[in-house]
Amino acid sequence: MKRAIFLMLLVCFPVLAQQDTSAVKNYTIEEFYGNTRIAGGEFSNDETKLLMSSDESGIFNVYEINISDNTKTQITNSTEDSFFAEDYVPGTGEIIYSADKGGNEISHLYLLQKNGEAKELTPAENEKANFAGWSDDDQSLYYISNKRDPKFFDIYKMDKDTWEPEMLYENDEGYQLEGLSHNENLVALSQPITTSESKLFIYDREKDEMTEISREKGNYSASGFSKNDQKFYYITDVGKEYAYLVEDDLQSGESSTVYETNWDVMYSYLSENDKYRVIAINEDGKNRLIVQNNETGEEIDLPEVPDGDIKAVNISDSENLMRLTIGTSKTPNNLYVYDFRTNEIKKLTNTLNSKIDPEDLVASEVVRYESFDGLEIPAIYYKPQQASENNKVPALVWVHGGPGGQSRIGYSALIQYLVNHGYAVLAVNNRGSSGYGKSFYKMDDKKHGEEDLKDVIWGKKWLQEQDYIDDENIGIIGGSYGGYMTMAAMTFNPEEFDAGVNLFGVTNWLRTLKSIPPYWESFKKALYEEMGDPTTKDSIALYNKSPLFHADKVKNPVMVLQGANDPRVLQVESDEIVEELKKNNVPVEYVVFEDEGHGFIKKENEIKGYKQILAFLDKYLKDEEM
Repeated sequence: MKRAIFLMLLVCFPVLAQQDTSAVKNYTIEEFYGNTRIAGGEFSNDETKLLMSSDESGIFNVYEINISDNTKTQITNSTEDSFFAEDYVPGTGEIIYSADKGGNEISHLYLLQKNGEAKELTPAENEKANFAGWSDDDQSLYYISNKRDPKFFDIYKMDKDTWEPEMLYENDEGYQLEGLSHNENLVALSQPITTSESKLFIYDREKDEMTEISREKGNYSASGFSKNDQKFYYITDVGKEYAYLVEDDLQSGESSTVYETNWDVMYSYLSENDKYRVIAINEDGKNRLIVQNNETGEEIDLPEVPDGDIKAVNISDSENLMRLTIGTSKTPNNLYVYDFRTNEIKKLTNTLNSKIDPEDLVASEVVRYESFDGLEIPAIYYKPQQASENNKVPALVWVHGGPGGQSRIGYSALIQYLVNHGYAVLAVNNRGSSGYGKSFYKMDDKKHGEEDLKDVIWGKKWLQEQDYIDDENIGIIGGSYGGYMTMAAMTFNPEEFDAGVNLFGVTNWLRTLKSIPPYWESFKKALYEEMGDPTTKDSIALYNKSPLFHADKVKNPVMVLQGANDPRVLQVESDEIVEELKKNNVPVEYVVFEDEGHGFIKKENEIKGYKQILAFLDKYLKDEEM
């Protein structure tokens, strides 16, 4: 089955190099957002063009790149909501794209017809629909949708001649849908038990039989079927510390390990006719990508791009071409095309603003430090070029989202902006982060805001040990769960950080866990197992770790940024914490974005918000007037 491969992974940076810091230029946030973000990269039927998304218009729109001459054509012209390219319609040149409204995450699918008009394929008001590829005969589109029941996603297909939906699998049990065989008979399903444990099943539509693949306790995710549907692939960590790739023979029932290493296999998939297998490994906060030729057993020697990290690939249906998404330490992602026949690689995009000299930016490095109990904590570190023992700089501890997320080596306009303006940034991977083994990942279950917060504080202590850090001016910043950790630090350890920046962060766990979107239903039980159930005795612990109910303890300045359409962290949470801080005369800056959800999607909003973040930090960590 042809699959849309829309893999947005993160970039790889080398260790810091010695540079002349005397001529480092400071860039404005407008210049950083003169960069372009891109996503996707699907081949046209004749493999002469790539379909992709870009925000060069200010928000994401659909673009088409001619591979032969690099010319780029803007296909959609939205000015309100971002449009994301999904794929070409086979044999027609028409286009499928997706969009939500103001960041509300209720994505719909659209057909851009030859006459330039858009046809909404999933028009139900509260229907969340996700593109899932094409049938083997190219006649039907697959997608998942919750229109039947807001809590559960079913699998549908649409014949491309009529665009009428037909249900293939009704998901009454709340499984997570993980794949469909080429003959449409087998459905791969997972069932979350906790955030670190799941079960995996294959449902046979003809026999109406469910077979459990997960024979032992562990975490499982599907990785597709072979072209003849006789083999099924999945990733698991059963019996191991790190996840590995497994092949199941569906005829004999025998299993064998395809690939394992001492880091997690993140994902894997086969090209159209199984000639190549792609395997991605999460190696110490960066990506390592393997492309194997299944006919010869050899690993493809992927072309080198100086200071580059191949984060994702998409192999064309002919298996002659491969789209690569490559980033570097100091530049956003770019698209390349590699020809297997000639071993030649061609760059198609240039996303870095020409006004920015990458030598003025910094490369990140992986560092490790001991936490309060001796546990080694990995982190991604950015040291400003202007920092020295004679020119001490303020610093920030950056906390990722999740809670089980991971700060990874990669380009971030906001981090580079802050570092360029003289802030050291330590992006902490506290216990509970993914990517460092399942034992490390489970360490914060139902202990959030406790030992993981201490890891963050010990990150601050590591910063204080560096002789070029102004140890009396260290702040904390984070988004989503990282926003919670920011507010937890400011609330429960009010003397530690001199300022805090909370982007879209949880402050009331009781409300957040009760008001999660209905389409998270299949994941809700697992989330409650990790975080706590607000409807049981866990509510006491959740109350105790919610900053809103202890806001009187906050002493130092706080900045809060919030999207009005956020379906995960409702605006009322930020409204309430800001109100409580103001009651206690704590300096607080509050910025609400009426047309954003859980994170930024529009350049103008990022520019506004991030400029205000720097001004806030300069005022309270550099004693500069706003």
